[in-house]
Amino acid sequence: MTTPLTFSVTWDYRCPFARNGHEHILDALEAGAEWDVTFVPYFLNQGMGSEGQQTWGDPSHQADLLALAAGVVVRDRFPDYFLAVHRSLFTARHDEAGDLRDRDVVHGALTRGGVDADAVLAEVDAGWPAEVIRAEHDRCVDQLDVFGVPTFIVDDDAVFARLMTRPGGDGQVAKATIDRVLDLIGKHPELNEFKHTRLSR
Repeated sequence: MTTPLTFSVTWDYRCPFARNGHEHILDALEAGAEWDVTFVPYFLNQGMGSEGQQTWGDPSHQADLLALAAGVVVRDRFPDYFLAVHRSLFTARHDEAGDLRDRDVVHGALTRGGVDADAVLAEVDAGWPAEVIRAEHDRCVDQLDVFGVPTFIVDDDAVFARLMTRPGGDGQVAKATIDRVLDLIGKHPELNEFKHTRLSR
């Protein structure tokens, strides 16, 4: 029996590149990819703030935490539903142009994912998910200098990878794409930055 490949990946539902990367992961897992994936919340408001600026606890930023907090609740309290809810929340934002600060939008995405939306939102209101987000976000920043989503983490190596395409439900394409990213992290540490100057589409 082979040992599953272990890695972590950051997310914030608002980022289209996080959507692309996570769809590849989700499609590959559904197709049987033998990965042990840890999904790590990263709050873009905090990441994009000025140096020294703290958005944690600022009332003007709390609505932006809603969907991310809901995702953390499902990950930690209802793990059997996480992959479906994870996809549903990305879909709500990027395919349906939903406002993830709207409780009705988040409620609908949770329901579509099969979880008890009222129970999840009650946990969000309890406050602990925001503390989990802050702790995991700060740990990534402090220990690995993470600056965005999606960042793939293998052992002590963290790499921001911007994937331009979606897998379109093709699990083999999805697996090959993520395996390529992980291979570059593990086998080619000399490649620090690789970026096209122009988009091909």
